[in-house]
Amino acid sequence: MDFALIFQSIVLGVLQGLTEFLPISSSAHLIIVPWLFGWDNAVLTSLPFDVALHLGTLVSVLAYFWQDWGRLLRAGVASVAERKIGDDPDRRLAWLILIGCIPGAVIGALAESKVEEIFHAPNAPLALQAVIVMALIFAALGLFLFLAERLAKHLRGMTQMKFWDAILIGAAQALAIFPGVSRSGATITAGLFLGLKRDDAARFSFLLGAPIIAGAGLKSMYDLYQDAQRGAFGTGDLFLYLIGFASAAITGFLTIRFLLKYLQRNSTDIFVYYRWVMAAAIIALALLRG
Repeated sequence: MDFALIFQSIVLGVLQGLTEFLPISSSAHLIIVPWLFGWDNAVLTSLPFDVALHLGTLVSVLAYFWQDWGRLLRAGVASVAERKIGDDPDRRLAWLILIGCIPGAVIGALAESKVEEIFHAPNAPLALQAVIVMALIFAALGLFLFLAERLAKHLRGMTQMKFWDAILIGAAQALAIFPGVSRSGATITAGLFLGLKRDDAARFSFLLGAPIIAGAGLKSMYDLYQDAQRGAFGTGDLFLYLIGFASAAITGFLTIRFLLKYLQRNSTDIFVYYRWVMAAAIIALALLRG
């Protein structure tokens, strides 16, 4: 086994685990880092490896919130059986998560493949224009996050969320099909604009993201199954997939725990400044390479 490939799979798994939950865009980092270092191995840009990374972060969010998921599932089933939500906060939250998933699921199904063709076509060189557009998107989300910190009072908890809060945050999540936006970045920003407390905005973002990550993973696994039926997929590189999966799962779990504690006492400004610095650096490098 090539140790360089093992190292790259670990780095990409750690990147996925960090950037899926920090508001700094996993898709942009997973495109930019290989471009920056010239990592063009077909295995690490393949659909199976992408599936492994996303399943890793799915496992991390399910494991961290396992008690919440159990409670929400029981509450959701009870609300259907009794045809009543009432004043139960778990029943309300279960339905808000379901409602919030609808915009992302619809827009993702309609447009995600077209966006991927532009920004992240497998085994194809990354165009200079795509890099610059990605960097501008990266900076723009930073600006919205900066404004959300300053234009709203962050006093509401998840128990105070309404129907339209879930719709608006779900619509923001749908924008994550564009590399540089960040699913967590968009949903946390929307939550902050709506007046949610920082840690509550992050917690709802993570809970809302799990069904979308699961849905994307199932779709990718179906695509992978079709490739396997055509003989286009081999199992010889399974070790690299497992390394990427484990790295993403462990890092994702630790990142969720860190961010929820961090946002209890701190603003999101550090992520805003990171976005702006990274966007400037990416544009400069793209122009130098161009």
